[in-house]
Amino acid sequence: MTAIPTEGETTTPADRRTAKRAIAGRLSWGLADQAASSMSNFAVGIYVARSLGLTAFGVFSLAWVTYGVVLNVSRGLATDPLVVRFSGVPASSWRAAVARSSGTALGVGAALGAVSLLVGLALGGRVGTAFACLGVVLPGLLLQDAWRFAFFAAGAGRKAFVNDMVWGVALVPAMVVAARVGSVAAFVLAWGASAAVAAAYGWLQSGIRPRPAGARAWLREHQDLGSRYLVENVTNSGASQLRAYGLGAIVGVGAVGVIRGAELLLGPFLAVLMGLSLVTVAEAARVLRRAPHRLGAFCLLLGGGQAVAALLWGGALLLVPDRAGELVLGGVWSAASELIVPVTVGVAGAGLGTGAAAGLRALGAARHSLRSQLIASACYVVGGLGGAAAAGTVGSAWGVAAATVCGSAVWWLQLRAALREHHQNSITEVRIT
Repeated sequence: MTAIPTEGETTTPADRRTAKRAIAGRLSWGLADQAASSMSNFAVGIYVARSLGLTAFGVFSLAWVTYGVVLNVSRGLATDPLVVRFSGVPASSWRAAVARSSGTALGVGAALGAVSLLVGLALGGRVGTAFACLGVVLPGLLLQDAWRFAFFAAGAGRKAFVNDMVWGVALVPAMVVAARVGSVAAFVLAWGASAAVAAAYGWLQSGIRPRPAGARAWLREHQDLGSRYLVENVTNSGASQLRAYGLGAIVGVGAVGVIRGAELLLGPFLAVLMGLSLVTVAEAARVLRRAPHRLGAFCLLLGGGQAVAALLWGGALLLVPDRAGELVLGGVWSAASELIVPVTVGVAGAGLGTGAAAGLRALGAARHSLRSQLIASACYVVGGLGGAAAAGTVGSAWGVAAATVCGSAVWWLQLRAALREHHQNSITEVRIT
């Protein structure tokens, strides 16, 4: 692990250049890792859309957004506290924390997987079967994600990249088998089983055995962050799930597939955004330790860069001819292409907000970040469902775009308040000492 100069230490120009190269290297591995992960997810989405059609793809998308909620539960309780408090620490501390953190993720997967399985069996039909299959594969999915964050906390992004490549390779034969079966359940199982292969490989990579028995101690020690990050993350993903369920009820399940198809078109850019998110909190924490006065500028550069990149990508999508779009999404293209502009605006707003979110996480300002997420999620649900009621699928997309931009403004206002509090606390500590 790389040593981090503490505040007050003298650094030479050579030290600063070395630190910048280290940051660039970690960010590069974050982008490479998320490129591998997101492109695999992009390929799965395209394959399912072309193989099953619009309605079945909508059912698959419901299972997908439900997984997103569970994933964010795991991150809030297990990996978010790990990244905030164990980035750049000695290896012995990191290994002990990872054993309990990964065990917590595995326990969350087992518990919520059982709930999903029971709910699926009770519902029946294609939707119920998809949820039952999701419950079976959730432990492997969450453990694989936990390894990724553990590696980035250690500054070992290369290992996370290799792990996602293993998942991508395992997906190929799994998707071929699922296509021969030709059902939503088969695709959910194939997707989750290939993640379990990568999760097992992560165990070999790290040499650390997950300790579910240590989950209780982990949750107790990090309750101050975990409880708030749990609410924050679940509110975020839960808003997406409520919007998906509400859209399906108001417009129809096919509308969920259309929205998912439009989001898939932003897939390559989202790979960049999510790849940065894997390392930005850890990097922001390092900036805070090394040069606290630069944290605000770091977050602004991060968020502004992502917003501009999203707008450029969306503009390029508008130039894609219908024939090329149909080749990628099949029958989903026609409806999804009408949503490129609002979905792009929404992603740009989200990208701008992630810069502020990274700063709040680095500061450990869970109260401010929770407040931001609650307001942003409420806007998201109201905008998405209100738009759907007023103007169908297109109205929902524009409602979400407006809500995301407003939510981003809230994130930045809260970061400003948190930075001011941190500065005042620092002055007070200096006076006391």
